[in-house]
Amino acid sequence: QVQLVESGGDSVQPGGSLRLSCAASGSIVSIYAMSWYRQAPGEQRELVATVTSTGTTNYADSVKGRFTISRDNAENTMYLQMNSLKPEDTAVYYCTARPTRWVTVNSPAASWGRGTQVTVSS
Repeated sequence: QVQLVESGGDSVQPGGSLRLSCAASGSIVSIYAMSWYRQAPGEQRELVATVTSTGTTNYADSVKGRFTISRDNAENTMYLQMNSLKPEDTAVYYCTARPTRWVTVNSPAASWGRGTQVTVSS
């Protein structure tokens, strides 16, 4: 099972930018989908963005136009570029990997990182 490590979380002011990275311990070329989730205190886990092995991307309505997800197969790394950050973006951000379309994020076959904290405040 691939190991995932997030980095890049920080404390920034509204309107600022951050780039999160998710480094994998092995090849990500054939991984069906990699996603960023986030969870704010007292709130449910939210799917932020997904990128598939073919390059298809999807975004939550709340981040569409502000965030960009990408993957660099040569570096075994996934990224989340976050611009125009808002206080409501404050959360712990998690990286996930689904090896095939039949594996859900709740499956033992899926991988999760430990998370990185993003705080947006004045």
